[in-house]
Amino acid sequence: MAHLRFDGCDLVELAKEFGTPLYVLSEDRVRARIRELRETFLDRWPGTSAAYASKALQTLDLCRIVESEGLDLDVVSGGELYAALKAGFPPGRIHFHGNSKTPEEIRMAVESRVGRVIVDNRTELDALDREARSARVRMPILFRVTPGVDSHTHQYMSTGDLDSKFGIPLDPSVRDEYVGAALRMEGVDLRGFHFHVGSQIFSNESHRKAARIVADLAGDVRDRYGFETRELILGGGFAARYTSRDEPKPLAYYTDAMMGDLRDRFRELGVAMPRIGIEPGRWIVAEAGITLYTVGSVKEIPGVRTYVGVDGGMPDNIRPALYGAEYEAAIADRPDAPGTRTVTVAGKCCESGDILIRDIALPDPRPGDILAVFTTGAYTHSMASNYNRLPRPAMVLVRDGAARLSVRRETYEDLVARELPS
Repeated sequence: MAHLRFDGCDLVELAKEFGTPLYVLSEDRVRARIRELRETFLDRWPGTSAAYASKALQTLDLCRIVESEGLDLDVVSGGELYAALKAGFPPGRIHFHGNSKTPEEIRMAVESRVGRVIVDNRTELDALDREARSARVRMPILFRVTPGVDSHTHQYMSTGDLDSKFGIPLDPSVRDEYVGAALRMEGVDLRGFHFHVGSQIFSNESHRKAARIVADLAGDVRDRYGFETRELILGGGFAARYTSRDEPKPLAYYTDAMMGDLRDRFRELGVAMPRIGIEPGRWIVAEAGITLYTVGSVKEIPGVRTYVGVDGGMPDNIRPALYGAEYEAAIADRPDAPGTRTVTVAGKCCESGDILIRDIALPDPRPGDILAVFTTGAYTHSMASNYNRLPRPAMVLVRDGAARLSVRRETYEDLVARELPS
């Protein structure tokens, strides 16, 4: 029986060569998503831009792929900025995001001359102005605002309502404190606004509501300050397919609706249409990734459940425990065999909540089988930990039947490398 293949590569053979757990990322699928973005957004709507939200998955290789495809890059920490620069990403095309930037990160952003700083709060605004004036530069900024919309997603992935740790609420007194202050500062150059309503959103309703609200903001600040909004970033959050029950929409479903609404609303307000950007992350990489595990045990509790134990779990994919995320999987050794046994895939951590997939029908799993879990390109590698002293997995990049190591597997020595002798 033929083995399961991904982007032309035999997954069982990849597991033998590189070991498990193993992240597998398809370069072709990443590039295909970026091509769709270009064709249905950038080319269809002239004067637009797009940045890859690298918190979803950031490796040096992926930074280089994104750069070669012409997208900007969004980072949320000094570490992500360091890696982007290490990969050779042009700093002028980097957006520095985040709700609690440290003084060191603000200094790093100024010294690197990143293209945009997305400002989240007044403390950060003042610190950025001081740092920029000290360096005798003006840093382009956008304010992240919270438009106050319900995005109908998991509460941990909802970021656009007023009770959020992210962004500036659009109360007029709060808004004026920021806009008025920024326009008086010598170290910052206010370009416009940014919003993000959440992640894994299937409807365009919340995106459209937020876009109209922020368009009205642009009209308000024009009337109040004479400030013309030059840039507006609409965030990301566009849904990916994780299970057969999911019905994600194409990118144009979101972007065409928002752009049409914005065009009409700015015309009504008599405000010039600013440069519009989007910031997808998960949508680009989620379905481009698979994680491979080796089955270690099959434990049946009669009349209750059958647990299939694998050699990974929470440290390489925290999403099921954190969000209740659901995945689908297959036995890569026998992908065409019928699913005759309902089992629960359990990770190896000492936590009852370390369950990767609950109640999935698989073809009678056996110790030594290779289990392929689908749609793991986003928020797995980037959220990985060393809980229970488990080394983080390797990642291979596959394309047209060829595979190469992109991120090496951690060793036990790596786990103690930072610790000092007594």
